[in-house]
Amino acid sequence: MTVDHVEFLVEEPSMEAALGLLLPKILESKTFKIYPHQGKPDLLSKLPDRLRAYASWMPPSWRIVVIVDRDDEDCETLKRRLDAIAAQAGLATRSAAGGKPGYHVVNRLAIEELEAWYFGDWEAVCAAYPRAPKMISGKAAYRAPDNIKGGTHEALLRELKQGGYFAGGLRKIEVARAIAKHMVPSRNTSPSFCALRDALHELERDPP
Repeated sequence: MTVDHVEFLVEEPSMEAALGLLLPKILESKTFKIYPHQGKPDLLSKLPDRLRAYASWMPPSWRIVVIVDRDDEDCETLKRRLDAIAAQAGLATRSAAGGKPGYHVVNRLAIEELEAWYFGDWEAVCAAYPRAPKMISGKAAYRAPDNIKGGTHEALLRELKQGGYFAGGLRKIEVARAIAKHMVPSRNTSPSFCALRDALHELERDPP
């Protein structure tokens, strides 16, 4: 038996919109379901009960992936918090498994915001918005997509405005759908995106 279904718990509808188009490019034959929340506090507050519920009935061929933004929190502290919630629910995490198969939960951080993943594949941004500035990855400020200063949401809006888009503000769900459609997982340079992609590929080799 192999892993055949993955449940995703995410912060907001824009992440749901992006993953809905990205996951078929990564998971191939696996089925998946995405559950958005009303922000990070909502997800974290509901996570303990939700994971306990999963632990009571989840088939052995299923896995759970939790994706949250780091925001201003320390990465290691937030990751430990997520792992502890899973452990208290009786579910083994990928981290606790130490590379061995048979875990139930993968916790992943979108180090900045979802928009960092777009900067990691600027070709996809330009395909969705042809008047956007080209060759942006050559700018020093954007060479490390997960470490863009001043917020990736604000940076993306600033660059798209140069092309005449979103003068009234970024419409996150619309942008997620437009860009994710063109994204190529193998070329993304965002470390947090690559960590998620690689963890999902690992499920191909993870026997329940």
